[in-house]
Amino acid sequence: MKLSMKTRHILEGYSFVGPWIIGFLLFMAVPLGRSFYYSLNNLKPTKQGLQATFVGMKNYRDAFTTDVNFFPLLLETMKDMLTQVPLILIFAMFCAILLNRNAFGRTFFRGIFFLPVIIASGAALRKLMEQGAATLPIFYQFDLYRQLNAFIPDGVLDPLLQYADALTLVMWDSGVQILIFLAGLQTISPSLYEAAKIDGATEWEVFWKITFPMLIPMIFVNTLYSIVNSFTKPDNGVMNHLLNVVFVSNNYAYGSAIGWLYFIFIFIVLGIVFLVFRRGLTN
Repeated sequence: MKLSMKTRHILEGYSFVGPWIIGFLLFMAVPLGRSFYYSLNNLKPTKQGLQATFVGMKNYRDAFTTDVNFFPLLLETMKDMLTQVPLILIFAMFCAILLNRNAFGRTFFRGIFFLPVIIASGAALRKLMEQGAATLPIFYQFDLYRQLNAFIPDGVLDPLLQYADALTLVMWDSGVQILIFLAGLQTISPSLYEAAKIDGATEWEVFWKITFPMLIPMIFVNTLYSIVNSFTKPDNGVMNHLLNVVFVSNNYAYGSAIGWLYFIFIFIVLGIVFLVFRRGLTN
């Protein structure tokens, strides 16, 4: 029995996602279900284990009415995401275009840009950030802030310095995105560029008419990855607050509620991204 092309594509897709589905059912489905159950209850430690008392949506209401830290940290996390993700995408695309050129030592430089993904992650990144390695203090150490402030008002200078401080983190967080953009650039047929040059197109026109439209699927993937990475970074305020609630205060029920609220918030943000890119992906 011969399978149709559509059926083969479907089976091929499921063969790739199959290991993830199996791993989710074996290792994540039960903990997720238990955390949702915890979030609807008040947990009291006893000799027999945790004793659950149903309280409904109380823990969810407390996140916005009683907890004075959760909502401000959520807004701060959203602001950091809106600031850093565009910078990461622009920096990663720029580096990928440069690294895609035929130049001496490009393999070495590709490794250099990806190295922070391996080194500056988890506990190592947290330690580096505690030591101030993620900021650029040059504007304050040499009194450049006061000198620049003589020409640039505070309302403009302060955001610019925040972007400058974010450059280190942007470079650290761009390794995976650069690789994805590189993979996308290498799938573009050279004949398209040759035809554009024959027609007299400039480099600027080639980028916006060929390179950028062909990279939209990669931009979509990198946007999703960067958003999720931004929401789960070691310096994320909500994640640190959640860790304190669960592992310091041992409030598992309220911590589960915060976790589910945070998940819903991220899900909504990713849904908006899907809607924004839907038209570009279907064309």
